[in-house]
Amino acid sequence: MAESFGNSFTIVEVASDEVPSTKQLWLAFAKPSQALTLVLAASPEGYTAEVVPAILTEKQQKMFEELKLGPGDVYRIDSE
Repeated sequence: MAESFGNSFTIVEVASDEVPSTKQLWLAFAKPSQALTLVLAASPEGYTAEVVPAILTEKQQKMFEELKLGPGDVYRIDSE
C-alpha cells in the first residue's frame, strides 16, 4: 500500500557544498520525512537538505494553498 504524503506543508532548506554555500528554500506538500527526498530529487545535484522547523502563520498557509500544490509536489520559494 502506498504511503500518504499527508496534508501539510514542510519547508526545506537546501545548500550546496560550494564555498560560499548557496542556499535555497523549498516548500513541499508532504510529511517532513518525505519532503527531504522529494526536494533533493528536484534540487541541483550535490546539495544537502534539512527540514526547517517552522510553524506557518494563517496568512502563509493560505498563500501556499494558492499555489495549488498536490500531494508530493515541491516548489522553490526563494530566488537564490
